[in-house]
Amino acid sequence: MNQLQQFQVVPKATIKLKDIDSGFKDHHESHKEATGEIELLQSRLRELQELLYADGRSSLLICLQGMDTGGKDGTINHILAAMNPQGCRVEGFRQPSAHELSHDFLWRIHQAAPARGEVAIFNRSHYEDVLIVRVHNLVPQAVWSRRYDQINAFENSLVEHDTHILKFYLHISKEEQLKRFKERLDDPTKQWKISEADYKERLYWDDYIAAYEEALSRCSMEYAPWFVIPADHKWFRNLAVARIVVEYLEGLNMQRPEPRVDLEHIRREYHAAKES
Repeated sequence: MNQLQQFQVVPKATIKLKDIDSGFKDHHESHKEATGEIELLQSRLRELQELLYADGRSSLLICLQGMDTGGKDGTINHILAAMNPQGCRVEGFRQPSAHELSHDFLWRIHQAAPARGEVAIFNRSHYEDVLIVRVHNLVPQAVWSRRYDQINAFENSLVEHDTHILKFYLHISKEEQLKRFKERLDDPTKQWKISEADYKERLYWDDYIAAYEEALSRCSMEYAPWFVIPADHKWFRNLAVARIVVEYLEGLNMQRPEPRVDLEHIRREYHAAKES
């Protein structure tokens, strides 16, 4: 089974996250064993991103969602380490400003969509408006319940304008989250990430799981699939995401454009400069 199939949420399938092993690590037993494959994937990802940029006909949007400590930042660092910064960027979506709230909920998202030739990675995304908004009753159910169809229509519009969309839910267990909270407490380099909200939001774990399950079930489409990535092992999370992005990009009909200049003329210019 290829990676696009292994972790993809089948359109219209009903997802139950408790049935998916967050500790899955395929045939690899350790990070050390997977290092060689990870390095090869990063090298290939670098080539494919350069080709996407050169081809210039389409763009790639990567959406990352997950519970706190799920590894969104780590996944971003892993992907960006393999890419030319000239052709990619990260957008983080926090509490909307007053100006953003004066528009529809997708307005600020559309502003951040990638241009042709570009890769954009969303650290959290438009799905927050059917996640935290739902869990904390920030708007009436009659409002957020309509947003699934609005999100699907929005993503379809992006796809029709040559944006490819890959969406990753980084799936960790409740026990693994608590372990990572402890790591933050014990590691001075990570203590800045600690927030009172971490433990308060943990009290809503089951509500968030229910919200994610509905979003995954209703918004995984052939044109904009969701993938549930086992993320208890950080190295396997990075490996799985890289496999999927590489496999997807390899399936696109990307071509390097023909030179825009007269190469024979440029060769004569080069030789003349060399001899002068």
